[in-house]
Amino acid sequence: MENFPVINLANINGEEKKATLEQIEDACKNWGFFELVNHGIPQELLDRVERLTKEHYRKCMEKRFNEAVRSKGLDCVQDELKDMDWESTFFLRHLPTSNISEIPDLAQEYREAMKEFAEKLEKLAEELLEVVCENLGLEKGYLKKAFYGSRGPNFGTKVANYPACPKPEMVKGLRAHTDAGGIILLLQDDKVSGLQLLKDGQWVDVPPMRHSIVVNLGDQLEVISNGKYKSVEHRVIARSDGTRMSVASFYNPGNDALIYPAPPLLEREAMYPTFVFEDYMKLYSTVKFQPKEPRFQAIKALNSS
Repeated sequence: MENFPVINLANINGEEKKATLEQIEDACKNWGFFELVNHGIPQELLDRVERLTKEHYRKCMEKRFNEAVRSKGLDCVQDELKDMDWESTFFLRHLPTSNISEIPDLAQEYREAMKEFAEKLEKLAEELLEVVCENLGLEKGYLKKAFYGSRGPNFGTKVANYPACPKPEMVKGLRAHTDAGGIILLLQDDKVSGLQLLKDGQWVDVPPMRHSIVVNLGDQLEVISNGKYKSVEHRVIARSDGTRMSVASFYNPGNDALIYPAPPLLEREAMYPTFVFEDYMKLYSTVKFQPKEPRFQAIKALNSS
């Protein structure tokens, strides 16, 4: 945790720009994750989203989760559960069209806070994609255009709570996986930890920091960078000492966006196939918790069949 990359984004436009770009480049190449401070999203908004997310879980989701646990007998398990996750979730879609008004049980204040939060995160995601373009030597706007498709990017939020678990050694909060999409922005609980990434064969904690945004790269940026950057396996461990909040927003390509390694980055040959993002997601949904390399091989085989 001492070496985990924490980057002050306020320095991206000043005298420290070169050093900040180098920090982000190192994080993208060697970690696949980094944590942003001074990212431009108001602390008051972050506090409001956290408060309302926790209130919503307590009022609308906690009872359902506990009933599901009892109905499945999960509090009495004796062997490790390898095919489920100890989490309570719901999903919000922001782009290309929003479904926030359709989600049941959300208080109006919560809907408005999440809409405002999504607008800020969308701008931050696009700013970070420009930074990645600059570091990779791609023309300005390359990644946004690559993600666009015919209707613009897919952008949505997974709101998750990881309740206190009576037997945390028997189940993962969320099993190990890489993220399928583009760039992921996470507001995580600053009191209850649990997120870990795999680095050099070791599981490393992603440190909880108040008002920070954790960023990680998905499979699509690995493909477009032709493997210069890698999506990294990560997981959430179950904890017995409290409920962990996670608000993860995914800025992904549009369904019909054609994804392939950026031609300027092809020193010799393309290391990844060309594919339509929606086809990749259909495959990913069936093999999310399996190693990613066979996914790329499978999508390549699908293209040649």
